[in-house]
Amino acid sequence: MVNLGPRKPPSRKGSMADVPKDLLHTISILEKKFTVDKEMLKKITDHFVEELRKGLSKEGGSIPMNVTWVMDWPTGKEKGAYLALDMGGTNFRVAEITLDGNRGFDVTQSKYLMPKNLKVGSKDDLFDYIADCVGKFLSSSHPGETIKNISLGFTFSYPCTQPAINRGILQTWTKGFDIDDVEGHDVAPMLESALRKKGLPISVTALINDTTGTLVASNYVDPQTKMGLIFGTGCNAAYYERFCNIPKLEGLLPNDQNISPNDYMAINCEWGAFDNEHKILPRTEWDISIDNESPRPGQQCFEKMISGYYLGEILRKVLCDLYDEETIFEGRNIESLRKPYSLDASFLSQIEEDPWENLTEVESLFLNKLGIFVTESERKLIRRLAELIGTRSARLSACGVAAIIKQIDMQSGHCGADGSVFNKYPHFKARMAEALSEIFEWSSKSYKSHPITVIPAEDGSGVGAALIAALTVNRIEQGKYIGQREV
Repeated sequence: MVNLGPRKPPSRKGSMADVPKDLLHTISILEKKFTVDKEMLKKITDHFVEELRKGLSKEGGSIPMNVTWVMDWPTGKEKGAYLALDMGGTNFRVAEITLDGNRGFDVTQSKYLMPKNLKVGSKDDLFDYIADCVGKFLSSSHPGETIKNISLGFTFSYPCTQPAINRGILQTWTKGFDIDDVEGHDVAPMLESALRKKGLPISVTALINDTTGTLVASNYVDPQTKMGLIFGTGCNAAYYERFCNIPKLEGLLPNDQNISPNDYMAINCEWGAFDNEHKILPRTEWDISIDNESPRPGQQCFEKMISGYYLGEILRKVLCDLYDEETIFEGRNIESLRKPYSLDASFLSQIEEDPWENLTEVESLFLNKLGIFVTESERKLIRRLAELIGTRSARLSACGVAAIIKQIDMQSGHCGADGSVFNKYPHFKARMAEALSEIFEWSSKSYKSHPITVIPAEDGSGVGAALIAALTVNRIEQGKYIGQREV
């Protein structure tokens, strides 16, 4: 067991008095590179609004602003049992959701690891694995029962073009997936084919993005919720837009469906692609390096600066460069730090959560995780760097939220947010709330008294998928439009 020495009393800030001048200078440089001030927040937000509208136009833009064919707000009276599948970046979840018709629900679910080899394997391997998981779930939750046709909400949280509510053509893989022969193709038949091979009579009633599900599920339990947000492995937003503000739908809607310009359509923004043109975001050399070395350079540029998948990599790259410049870790072996994506967002969280003034928990973290001894001064630099990366993520995230607030002229209400970064990263909520108050010049220092607040969301990928399946079944029964392709 390593003796880490005496711990000094807890202190959130920690003293920089004993940090050498050269490290203080380095910290100052890093602060300039990663800080997004109030003026820049407002500029980014205004550009974000322009890009949202461009995405809704016929010409389109970097932000896809995908129509979802979710054309109804939940009423709270939805009832029935529905199956929900959630294909996330790290895990795959199967759930059975029972809606009680009174804004309540019951959930039975199982979670399965998404093996890394499947992320770069074949499409058959991927969807066969998913079908296997579904079969195991149904066997354990309904032992001995004959499985009948089940309405399924499939949460496929990757950028898709949807010609109908039950279809989704993958635009581009994200979250580390890179499987051939899926991009540009409809993923629903791939899943249905795999399910049929397993003898499961299940068809996709609704294919959704987890962010759209978050929006619908959160509004179901709290009608004041007007926006769904994801800040986790990836990042995204969804909201309801009026048809009259979606020019790219012109000429696509049937004349016999009595659709009003003031009717609503849920929009899956896929805002991770914001500023792919590099016009406004203040990228550092490490952001540029991550983008250039990624499987798809020039894509998902916003996501690469704020999402959980990349926060640890930003930290790792900065630390490696500081070592190469002989600023930190002099004379020590840092080969364990050279491995790309060896650090994740939880690593930064642990750094920020260390309550001791001399950051002994950070010392232990580096020793146990990387085998690197870190001096107290170096720990303070690392702590400040983690704070800068985490704070920038929250403040840039706020720009997207603010842009949608402006787009729909939202005066008050809630935004439901989910994801590991939002739920687990220290101070993320407060930092984002502070940035929103700067953008809109809200005077109150109490975030809870702001007219618009970002709150924890309901289960979008489970309950939201089930709700959207229920809304779709209802539309089908009423003969209402669900998209350009027949079910």
